[in-house]
Amino acid sequence: MVRRWRELAADSVLLDGFHALKHALRFGAEVPLALTADRDAVLALAEDLAPDLTARLDALLRPVDAGTLPALLPRPHPTGVAALAVRGSGGSGAVPEAERSAPYVVLDNPRHLGNIGAVIRVAAGAGAAGVLTTGTVDPWHPNVVRASAGLHFATAVAHREPGELPPGPVYALDPEGRDIRGLELPDDALIAFGSERHGLSPALRTRADHLLALPMRPQVSSYNLATSVAMTLYHWMAGRP
Repeated sequence: MVRRWRELAADSVLLDGFHALKHALRFGAEVPLALTADRDAVLALAEDLAPDLTARLDALLRPVDAGTLPALLPRPHPTGVAALAVRGSGGSGAVPEAERSAPYVVLDNPRHLGNIGAVIRVAAGAGAAGVLTTGTVDPWHPNVVRASAGLHFATAVAHREPGELPPGPVYALDPEGRDIRGLELPDDALIAFGSERHGLSPALRTRADHLLALPMRPQVSSYNLATSVAMTLYHWMAGRP
């Protein structure tokens, strides 16, 4: 089993923990291998939290001894589950270019892996078309997938350069922008958020068709990136029928 894991790991995405595996399966990810040191406990957890997946997990999970997961992973998840999934399977596949019914979230050179994962989780829950990132960080990094709780497979996730974004009007969040409460976000929008430290890059700011600002109490510096995305997507959702 360890040998099989190592053969698959180089070309697969790590699903770290029960909830990541749960979401990946629900949204159609291809999962060739799932390991656990306590099969009965995981199946009991599934029966309690995800009874729709109990039968699939019963067939998928492979038991290993207690020392196997620490040997394969630097930090095994407390739920005692680790699995491998095929990148791009499920709902995370090709980025639709046109005729969208929901906006994209564009993260401009994000740096914090946990923030990227949290944004993907928010975007999946809100029904966004997907999350696109610019810059050097891989949005499929294991720590990003861990932070998203496996919801990469519920929405399109990809790396794009500013000149390679799908068509659509770009609405960029910026302190100098217009108060978002006075605007309606169209379904084909690209909603862009700058990096945690430096904000929007010159390339993406130049590309923006509209600058938006979230309402904020004076003397407060900024919102967390995932919070900003959540507030903006909620504004879009609230304006829909």
